Amino acid sequence: MTFLQDTTVVLLSQVTFFVGAWIFFVKQLFKDYEVRHIMVQLIFSITLTLSCTMFELIIFEILELLDASSRYFYWCLMLYLLLFVVIVLNPFYIAYYCISNVPYVKPDYIKHLTILVWIIFIIIFWKFGDPFPILSPKQGVLSMEQLVSRIGVIGVTVMALLSGFGAVNYPYTSMAYFIREVSIADVMNIEKRLMQAMDMIVIKKKRIAIAKRQSLEKINEGMGRRSGLWSMIYPTGNNRNQENIAQLKLEIAGLEELSRQLFLEAHENRNMFERIEWSKTWKGIYFNFLGYIFSVYCTWKIFICTINIVFDRVGKKDPVTRGIEIAVHWMGFNFDVNFWSQQVSFYLIGCIVVTSIRGLLLTLTKFFNRMSSSKSSNIIVLILAQIMGMYFVSSVLLMRMNMPPQYRTIITQVLGDLQFNFYHRWFDVIFLVSALGSIVTLYLAHKQPIHENL
Repeated sequence: MTFLQDTTVVLLSQVTFFVGAWIFFVKQLFKDYEVRHIMVQLIFSITLTLSCTMFELIIFEILELLDASSRYFYWCLMLYLLLFVVIVLNPFYIAYYCISNVPYVKPDYIKHLTILVWIIFIIIFWKFGDPFPILSPKQGVLSMEQLVSRIGVIGVTVMALLSGFGAVNYPYTSMAYFIREVSIADVMNIEKRLMQAMDMIVIKKKRIAIAKRQSLEKINEGMGRRSGLWSMIYPTGNNRNQENIAQLKLEIAGLEELSRQLFLEAHENRNMFERIEWSKTWKGIYFNFLGYIFSVYCTWKIFICTINIVFDRVGKKDPVTRGIEIAVHWMGFNFDVNFWSQQVSFYLIGCIVVTSIRGLLLTLTKFFNRMSSSKSSNIIVLILAQIMGMYFVSSVLLMRMNMPPQYRTIITQVLGDLQFNFYHRWFDVIFLVSALGSIVTLYLAHKQPIHENL
């Protein structure tokens, strides 16, 4: 009876997640496109549903809402289903739609080529884990550890790259310190120069049109009178018109390049002016304050990652346990450790879950809107679903360290004998590279504005 009740709770939550994923797909990702392949929508919605269900099970572990045996069963079921989607179903359909878009491939060969490409993917995926110390000799070929360990390397890499860039980019885009001073006079001046350049382009194009019309009229007039002295004068005048047209085209090309640069500078100045006005509002002041907090976090994270890499160090205790130990032993507070450990863990993991899902979906939406087209939209959605599945599997691997030991028992049993310390060290290495690379890139972009290149 308990298992039936637990199943009802999980199924209801999955239906809710699936409906939400379906609405997000239609209203956000494919709002500008017609849904032509229902299978693409199903794969994306199923991937997001399974990912959210795993995060829900983490919350259930902390709150102990379901029976322990039920939680263990659904952990195994959801993880195997997500691995099936990420390793088998999604790559197969990515290969199918890619091959279907190749114009010279006959329809009879599409299925055979899809199976061939999928087999090549499986071989590469299996060989991918060989260079990394992620496996134990006791593990079977098709064990959970073999699959999760390889997915984890790719997913942790994606997480670290996004985290490193986000930790640097957020303070840069939200802090008033990095906003270049721009006045309304600067904006109006560059826009005036842009309009002058556009007017000159229009005038010169009119001159080309007039010159071509005059040349055509001379040709028509001289068709019946091209003899004697006229035949000697006509080519000279025609050549002069052609030279004028060629010179005007060169001038127009230069003015068009100048107008493009002026447009970019006008756009940048307008954005900077709007950011300055926005930074004076209460919302801008709030985000500016958050930017300073994130800049401190970014500095601390880079320092800690460097220490972890240099000294080959991995944290042994989660932040909740460490904070409670400091409060009890160093500050002398007296409270129920088990109760507050559960409460703080619930809110901490809940914030991590919500921000992870929201941040990834916003990133996927921005990427899809920039890269998709009517022909590639289905392929890009499947690739994003693949990244999303790997991302959330890896999130469970890393999130395990943020949970107190009593709440990570079932997760450790389900994931098996994985080298958890390797993933945390790998995350530190990629995060450090991503953060430092983002700092260098944004520094160069901030020091070389567009108007210096005009």
